[in-house]
Amino acid sequence: MTEHRPGPDGDLVTTIADVHLSGPRRGGSSDAERVDVLLEDGSIVAIRPADPEVLRSSAPGVLDGGGGFLLPGLWDHHVHFTQWARTARRVDLSSAASASEAVELVAERIAQGADGDGWVEGARFRDALWPDTPTFALLDAIAPDREVVLVSADLHCCWLNSAALRATGFADHPTGLLREEESFAVLKQLDQVADELSDRWVEAAADQAASRGVVGVVDLEMRWNAADWIRRVGNGTRALRISFGVYAEHLERAIDAGLVTGGVLAGTDGLVQVGPFKVITDGSLNTRTACCEAPYPGSAPGTDAHGMLNVPPERLTALLTLATANGLHCAVHAIGDRANTLALDAIETTGARGTIEHAQLLRASDLERFARTGTAASVQPEHAMDDRDIAEVHWAGRTDRAFVLRSLLDAGATLRLGSDAPVAPLDPWVSIAAAVTRSRDGREAWHGEQAITVEEALAASTRGDDDVVAVGRPADLVVVGFDPFSCAPEALRTMPVRATMLGGRLTAAPSVRPAGG
Repeated sequence: MTEHRPGPDGDLVTTIADVHLSGPRRGGSSDAERVDVLLEDGSIVAIRPADPEVLRSSAPGVLDGGGGFLLPGLWDHHVHFTQWARTARRVDLSSAASASEAVELVAERIAQGADGDGWVEGARFRDALWPDTPTFALLDAIAPDREVVLVSADLHCCWLNSAALRATGFADHPTGLLREEESFAVLKQLDQVADELSDRWVEAAADQAASRGVVGVVDLEMRWNAADWIRRVGNGTRALRISFGVYAEHLERAIDAGLVTGGVLAGTDGLVQVGPFKVITDGSLNTRTACCEAPYPGSAPGTDAHGMLNVPPERLTALLTLATANGLHCAVHAIGDRANTLALDAIETTGARGTIEHAQLLRASDLERFARTGTAASVQPEHAMDDRDIAEVHWAGRTDRAFVLRSLLDAGATLRLGSDAPVAPLDPWVSIAAAVTRSRDGREAWHGEQAITVEEALAASTRGDDDVVAVGRPADLVVVGFDPFSCAPEALRTMPVRATMLGGRLTAAPSVRPAGG
């Protein structure tokens, strides 16, 4: 191999064919010696002790690893990418402790004139512990003639004023607080913006993800993602690998197109592949629609007292059978304990392969079924930090079996970590920190017995458990400022990322520079 061959135009960031990453330490190594990592054609071809002469050189293709710590590139296994890209442009309602406080935040946004005379959008409210009830009348009082749509943090609920209810086809809704399928219908309408604008937001969000060490995401946006990502990659969005999900409304279309899980889309330079068939079986904790064995406190007798099943068991079985027969793995959203049991029942019946997404509240008897069926638990540890107080009220007496990462691993299950962005930030270090510490903001660890190790959290934050920095592996790499295996646990959440490489190409490099420079 030619170790220092530059690309055709000499651009180190985008066109190097051969790269020599000099001087990083291997994360977790006992001696933490610096190494040189040689990359060719997107793969690691050699790892050897660092040569100081190379580090001092200014040869083309040599990058100074700066003594950071080298790890496999990180994946977020559950993202709604378009929603995440758009959330940064919505009013942040996460601090609101009541409906009235949320209204005040929206009123401030309107007074600032940031949205002109168009729709006003807010995001990330959690109303499960609010003392007052969100209604369209509260929003009408501050915006009688403009559409206002506020999206809950869990995406399973939208709060609209009268103008927005009329515009989205829900003029007769009695409260303005839409849940589950009604909420999803509103979100899909909000997504109807010009591709050029949406793609610009997505590209910025992809670059931000790369700056946190992310090399790939599983995008479970509720739309036909194939066309979106072919277009985006073709227009230059190349910071991430994408595995995209398919929903029931597009399942027949995917089958007719011959899409199978793991298949790579033509025209994407290998960056975009078909992911799982996604089905949402129940709701969420904050919206009190996660389907549970026990009723929610204070709920009136009726079908929703235990939460909601969006897909009945017989329909779920039929969908998984169809997807599996046509080469698609399955990603089954299940949050409540009843929903998880039914999801595992359907997986066992159909032989479906894939994941249960969230798996937040589990019966002890269901833990071993994950391993037995080969079903990975795709979990979002930061949700436990966001929802701990809500869980103590609405899942009172059951929180010892909520967000049970340790128990899942001990039962032989495979974990995949993610954010569910925009529900939590698209930052794997936030997820890793929550999984390892079970704490945030200086609070006592919540059910610390369910914490997992740094090694386990990192393994669950790569593309697969066997992802390591080794010769022959893809050069999807991240260089971080601290050794995550020995730094203080509280430092994980804000881990400095010095560089991210995707197939040997720098996608983020705040601290890595050409050697000798």
